Amino acid sequence: MSDIAENKNGEKEPAESERAQNDKAQNGKAQNDKPKPEPPKDDWVTKRFQCSLPNVFKELTLQLEEDVKTRNALRPNNSPYEFSATPRGDDFTVLLETEDLSKSVVFSRAEQAIIVRDDKGRTMFEVTLAFNDHGECKLYVDQAERDFWQVRRMALEGLMFHGY
Repeated sequence: MSDIAENKNGEKEPAESERAQNDKAQNGKAQNDKPKPEPPKDDWVTKRFQCSLPNVFKELTLQLEEDVKTRNALRPNNSPYEFSATPRGDDFTVLLETEDLSKSVVFSRAEQAIIVRDDKGRTMFEVTLAFNDHGECKLYVDQAERDFWQVRRMALEGLMFHGY
């Protein structure tokens, strides 16, 4: 094979290497001719969907179930109390039961917030959501930004650790 070849215009130029010709034949174009991949676009639609109240409520309930499992695993043998988690429609209840006592915290999905109530029906606090300009889903309680674990602690700490 010659080191010099003619291009389309009849001008002489260095010939492609045999490997480059084989690559071109296999790929349909030379390696250097490949378009550079575009950076991935932010999928704000999916992120915003994930930040909807039904999805955040579902994620919160999954985490609450794990909290209940963890707390029950930490109980001493033959404990006179037990925790349970019960979903019911747009409500999710975490219950403490003993022989003499039953207490609960109820998480309710409302139209614009997740409302957390004690067993007497009194509102403890409300959780609202915001999808910010950075594409992040944020939880707020009384205008203060909170993580999921902080919301769970605010709701369950008294139920799970007061006297037990």
